[in-house]
Amino acid sequence: MSHSCQRWLVLTILSIALLLVAIDMTVLYIALPVLTHALGASTSEKLWIINMYPLVVAGLLLGAGTLGDRIGHQRLFVIGLVLFGSASLLAAFAPSSTALIVARGLLGVGAAAMMPATLAIISLIFKDERERAIAIGVWTSVASGGAALGPLLGGALLEHFWWGSVFLINVPIVLVALVLSLRFIDNAPQDNAEPWDLLGSLQAMVGFISLAYLIKAFAKPELSLLEVLAALITCVLFGWLFVRGQRKRGYPLIDVQIFRSPAFSSAVIASLAAAGCLMGINLVLSQRLQLVVGLTPFQTGLYFLPLSLGAIVAGPLSGWLLPKVRCDRFLVLALLIYSGAIGLFMYSFSHAVALQLFFLFVMGACVGACMTGASNTIMASAPPERAGMAASAEEISYELGGGLGIAIMGSLMTVVYSQSLVVPEQAIDPSRLRDGIDSALIAAAELPGTLGNEMAAQARLAFDHAAFSVMTATMVVLIAIAAIVFLNFRRYPAVSVEQQISQ
Repeated sequence: MSHSCQRWLVLTILSIALLLVAIDMTVLYIALPVLTHALGASTSEKLWIINMYPLVVAGLLLGAGTLGDRIGHQRLFVIGLVLFGSASLLAAFAPSSTALIVARGLLGVGAAAMMPATLAIISLIFKDERERAIAIGVWTSVASGGAALGPLLGGALLEHFWWGSVFLINVPIVLVALVLSLRFIDNAPQDNAEPWDLLGSLQAMVGFISLAYLIKAFAKPELSLLEVLAALITCVLFGWLFVRGQRKRGYPLIDVQIFRSPAFSSAVIASLAAAGCLMGINLVLSQRLQLVVGLTPFQTGLYFLPLSLGAIVAGPLSGWLLPKVRCDRFLVLALLIYSGAIGLFMYSFSHAVALQLFFLFVMGACVGACMTGASNTIMASAPPERAGMAASAEEISYELGGGLGIAIMGSLMTVVYSQSLVVPEQAIDPSRLRDGIDSALIAAAELPGTLGNEMAAQARLAFDHAAFSVMTATMVVLIAIAAIVFLNFRRYPAVSVEQQISQ
């Protein structure tokens, strides 16, 4: 096999594994109503089941990139595959919501090992700038398209199998990727790689999780000042310990100096916003389609398909366009179109389904464009010996954006739903009804005819208000981030992207 063919075969192997990681970000959205009923999960537990995965990934990615530089990215990739496959088995047969949350955390450990390894290997084997841009475009399409494809796969599986099948499907694919990676990917540790900082990664992970806990604490019907204070202290303490430790280290996990580059910092915040808004929309839309509109899991998955196709198409196309367009203009335009498409998507709810699907396609294309532009800019900023650090920074922005998007938008959804719900006077246990639409619909089914129908109608109306509030919030966030990116680049208007990155 020629060296050129082997490069693209390696990209295929990496894409297979990355597809699993990306799908696992969103595959549970479709399963939430079924899973909530089967495990008796509360709204808070439901959000943690989704959120634990990206938060663990975001924290451990910091150290995973450096570890890959030291032991070799192929070896780290293989370790990640083994962990991911094992955790998938545990998640598939989890007996309770708590056990599933733990299994999702273990899945995050495996994903954290795999994700920076995939991007670092691409950066190392594709030396030609044009080929590397196309390869990263493919990588981005798989990452963003896989996240959008998750609902379709989840819906198809739930049509015929129990909810654990959305995890069990990972195992045979992991085995295939494991065999191929051992056969075709070479391991090449960097001789001048920096020391691995496991403590710093753990501090970052605890900080991220406590931040998400703090956000969600404000969404609870009865605010607990003790919980808020404990989460705030934990978040600040571990954040301070992380920053203090990194300043003392000769080889920090993240070189904070690189954030002075307007190109690098803008790419990171654009990636955060694009991922966060995507996850927030997926969270509310998947539940609205099933619990309000009445679609089946498979129909809901099909509805999401244009979102996936848009991301898949836009990734390579953006990789081809980027060398010809300033990255600031590219990112600002993608963010603004993304925001506008969300607004038009909400407007289209009262029109034909075809119009809704078109705007979903545009939204997916904008996500793919944002992630491709951000990935290229971030990876171009690091020398080969720091490819792992740059890959970690890119992946952290995506995973942390997704985790915070779920925490913030999920909390907003909970608050708006609870405040919008009109509880009939005859209903008992109002707190159960306000916990979430799942609980309200289950309770409504237990009430006598007219009262039950009224309760179900009020729950669906309240959730509709919550869904529209979340989508409106994503529009505001994207416009604000576009403005920040635009103003950030204006500090260095006359220099090229490469010069901006190197400053």
